[in-house]
Amino acid sequence: MRFAIYSRKSVFTGRGESVENQVELCRRYILSSFPAAGEGDITVYEDEGFSGKDLNRPQFRRMMADLRRSPPDCVVCYRLDRISRNVGDFARLIEGLNRRGVALVCIREKFDTSTPMGKAMMYIASVFAQLERETLAERVRDNMRLLAASGRWLGGTPPTGYRSEQVRELILDGRIKTSCRLREAPGELAAVRAAFRAMLEVRTLRGACRRLAEEGVAARTGRPFTLPGLRSLLENPVYCAADGDAWDYFASRGAQLCAPREAWDGTRGLLAYNKRDCAGGRAPRNPVEKWIVAAGRHPALIPGERWVAVQRLLDGGGPRPAVHNDRALLSGLLRCARCGGRMFAKRRTGAGRTGEVFDYICQNKLRPGAAPCGGQNLHGGDTDRTVWDALRPWLAQVLEGGGSPLPALARQRRRELAEECRRPGAPDRPPPPPELQALAQSLARPGEQLSRLSPEERRALVRLLAAECRWDGTAVTLTLRWE
Repeated sequence: MRFAIYSRKSVFTGRGESVENQVELCRRYILSSFPAAGEGDITVYEDEGFSGKDLNRPQFRRMMADLRRSPPDCVVCYRLDRISRNVGDFARLIEGLNRRGVALVCIREKFDTSTPMGKAMMYIASVFAQLERETLAERVRDNMRLLAASGRWLGGTPPTGYRSEQVRELILDGRIKTSCRLREAPGELAAVRAAFRAMLEVRTLRGACRRLAEEGVAARTGRPFTLPGLRSLLENPVYCAADGDAWDYFASRGAQLCAPREAWDGTRGLLAYNKRDCAGGRAPRNPVEKWIVAAGRHPALIPGERWVAVQRLLDGGGPRPAVHNDRALLSGLLRCARCGGRMFAKRRTGAGRTGEVFDYICQNKLRPGAAPCGGQNLHGGDTDRTVWDALRPWLAQVLEGGGSPLPALARQRRRELAEECRRPGAPDRPPPPPELQALAQSLARPGEQLSRLSPEERRALVRLLAAECRWDGTAVTLTLRWE
């Protein structure tokens, strides 16, 4: 018999029901209940730091993929809620296991889906597991609303311009209660004010970043602001005054507000709770409608009208332009001869812009420092067409072997890549990357079909052949590996 052990815990810890303890208990159960089973019959899948609210977990997905290819006889877990706390997900999982003849055993509750009673009891237990999760989530939200109403700083790294300080308060029954609040750091607040002023004057994030670098205004680290760092600062509501303009903005975005509009008198700054989804490992930013916004205990810095105006500029009325794309022929390969930085493809934005119109821009413009690069941008579409048209006759000669010394090298590389794509991998080995597959396919085609290559295949082929590509402001110089 073959067994799969699945273990999960929402947070990283070595205490209590850690994934290691769960696996060890399941292993003991298998070896004691099935004497013929050995260590080689057991495959272990561990998800640590992932919630049971859904099935979007890396090792769980890997287990299900392995199960579809070669199903084990039994999936063993420590407790039912280690698999899922969602009734719908659990029901679909059980149906899928039943179709493949795979039993699910939970050693803590003594459930076994190979028996009708065990299957029924497992469905009932999954209902209570979901109820427990939803009750816990509601309790957390209620506590968060109470904390938000108090205006307390809950810890973590304070934002630029503030420090965290402990405050001791005497409550009704004579006890001393300790909490935290934000205290101004005057040396940093000047940089915050300068950032908002630059954004409102220049009206673009990149322009504001360049303005701050020219004025010598640095981030908390002492280094020039980066684009992501400046955006994060400008989007933080901690600097915004709790006034009518801010209340209207957050109300229109669907955020939960802890006080009526008339209570926001503009004297205090804001604090936003539940800004991130901490259920998983990466803690992505929640949309504004999930925030809980309240007036904090720190003085206001930026009037609500100015802060909201900056948010409108950051939103830009549409999606943020991509800094890099995988279709541009030379993105990341092309270098700026002026500063040596890589040049990446960035789509153009603005009225009337349609399609994939882009320019190559030096990375030191995209991430300006104390001395941003002054090199000229390069029209992406025209450059890609010119370079490809220049390379195509030479590539056709190489791939068809028309008297060039390069066909042997090309054929050898083609064989290596084709063998790599065909070679069966071990179960844990990921498939060849798409770029490798595209490259093998492109080299396998005859030279007269070069015009039919996709942008991805052209990009992969150029990266194989090009050793260096530089733009000096007047011409693009492409150096091949085998000239």
